[in-house]
Amino acid sequence: MKILLIEDERKIASFIERGLKEEHFIVDVAYDGENGSYMAQVNDYDLVILDIMLPGKDGVRVCTELRKKKIDTPILMLTARDSIQDKIFGLDAGADDYVTKPFAFEELLARVRALLRRKSSKNTMNLKVANLELDQRTHRVTRAGKEIELTNKEYNLLEYLMLNANHVVTRTMLYEHVWDVHFDTFTNVVDVYINYLRNKIDKNFAKQLIHTVRGTGYIIRE
Repeated sequence: MKILLIEDERKIASFIERGLKEEHFIVDVAYDGENGSYMAQVNDYDLVILDIMLPGKDGVRVCTELRKKKIDTPILMLTARDSIQDKIFGLDAGADDYVTKPFAFEELLARVRALLRRKSSKNTMNLKVANLELDQRTHRVTRAGKEIELTNKEYNLLEYLMLNANHVVTRTMLYEHVWDVHFDTFTNVVDVYINYLRNKIDKNFAKQLIHTVRGTGYIIRE
């Protein structure tokens, strides 16, 4: 799951980014409304965390812009203003939920998960290809009942492949969805991580699930 965080206070942004990455999310960060709005329009995100008080273009304006452009990505607003009217104003602009500063990270995380659950159908919370299963709620991965330990990046890569099971995933798609915007696309790191996954997912099993589509990318299928 890929999240865009738009927050101008760098200490808060760093705190949220670190916490989300520890929970296996991929996170891009924008520090102003103009850049954040642009990133939300040109990239595909599962969720936007948007501060209201931003330099240049405030969060309500960013939210309104995205909704006018028919971008339906869930938006979680952060606000230091806790009056009912301010919250209604943000929700009316198109936000799906809000968190009032200061907040406990556990509360933010719970709201993030709740919005992602709304976006995902119940069937996609537990992904399955043949005897390989991935639980998006617990991040537990098993094959034939045997638990498989993955690093954060390996998990993110496998999750994206399984969300697109039986469809070819190009290297460009993997760059955009599994790595952040600062990723160097001229490296072979995608192929390296695919090999890591194969060693953990397919090794010692008669049926291989991760397949290379020559010149294009990869596909996971029975």
